[in-house]
Amino acid sequence: MKKIEAIIKPFKLDEVKDVLAEVGVQGMTITEVKGFGRTGGKQEVYRGSAYVVDFVPKIKVEVVVADRLVADVIDAIERTARTGRIGDGKIFVTSVEEAVRIRTGERGEDAI
Repeated sequence: MKKIEAIIKPFKLDEVKDVLAEVGVQGMTITEVKGFGRTGGKQEVYRGSAYVVDFVPKIKVEVVVADRLVADVIDAIERTARTGRIGDGKIFVTSVEEAVRIRTGERGEDAI
């Protein structure tokens, strides 16, 4: 099993959620986050004064999937979240050693 974390632009969330359902993802966790990458934030102007917004609002999508779905999930997120502009986000993949559904006690892929 793998955990896929994607940091995306907030307005792309509905599209990403829909395409993940199409490729077989049955559940996900969504978190509102803030951060910056290479751009270091963005410059804004308020009442004639320029200032830098260091942390840009983003959405973190977390899904745990069977190994056989990893490539499809990554491709779906990448395709859907891409705008071609700076700040489209990142995708991280890590191994998951175990999963347990608390209600039933199911383990492994049965729990996801």
